Amino acid sequence: MGAILRHQPGPTRAPLRGKPVPRGASRLVAKEPISLRLPKPNFGLLKRITWPLLLLVLGFAAYELAQRLLPYADRPIAKISVEGDLSYISQQAVQQRIAPFVTASFFSVDLLGMRRELESMPWIASAEVRRVWPDQVLVRLEEQLPIARWGDEALLNNQGQAFAPKELAHYEQLPQLYGPTRAQQRVMQQYQVLSQMLRPLGFSITRLELRERGSWFLSTGQGIELLLGRDHLVEKMRRFIAIYDKALKEQNANIARIDLRYANGLAVAWREPVAPTAADTAVVQ
Repeated sequence: MGAILRHQPGPTRAPLRGKPVPRGASRLVAKEPISLRLPKPNFGLLKRITWPLLLLVLGFAAYELAQRLLPYADRPIAKISVEGDLSYISQQAVQQRIAPFVTASFFSVDLLGMRRELESMPWIASAEVRRVWPDQVLVRLEEQLPIARWGDEALLNNQGQAFAPKELAHYEQLPQLYGPTRAQQRVMQQYQVLSQMLRPLGFSITRLELRERGSWFLSTGQGIELLLGRDHLVEKMRRFIAIYDKALKEQNANIARIDLRYANGLAVAWREPVAPTAADTAVVQ
């Protein structure tokens, strides 16, 4: 006979007293405050709208204030002060030239027009005009500095710019420069270089000419003419200075013209001897 085994159930536990045993999975959820659940206001858009409006209001207020105060601040011009070292033009001539502008008020005076009017005067190189509170205008002038004559009808300043005053007869002692109109600055620069090179010899330039074919001609205050050709003027002038100091210095009174258009030398044209007069002959005898 086979044995029969039976499962004996263990002792059952008594259920816990108190809360009932929950069935299934469960969790506790904390409730969020109302302030966190509400949508946040968009202040960026408000700022973008508020600042332009504020600036517009302030600008309008400033404009209205300026319009109300302008009649009290905009006074008639009481004085025009002219500053600058004036040697060739008088302050009276300047005052007369800008007299039509004085009738305007402080804010309405045409400063640009006044400056243009002053700079149209031949002897004025540049003009600076500005207001000085409450009722003055300050004018600063820089005169032309004449260095040479340009042809027969104008003068050249130190920048190589031509200007044409009326009284050219008073400046005949200035050296005379010639050349095409577009070459004014070039001729002035060449004059300054050559004049500085000749100064140690005691020479002064009375005439410098740039001719149509591009060759240069120079005449000194000692009555000597120099033919320089087209190119390498500085080298040619150095050669002339070296030869003159060694071989020509003692005979400068008999030199009429020197041709420097050679590659390695120069040619000298002598003055013609003056025929003796009857009185000189009698003295010699």
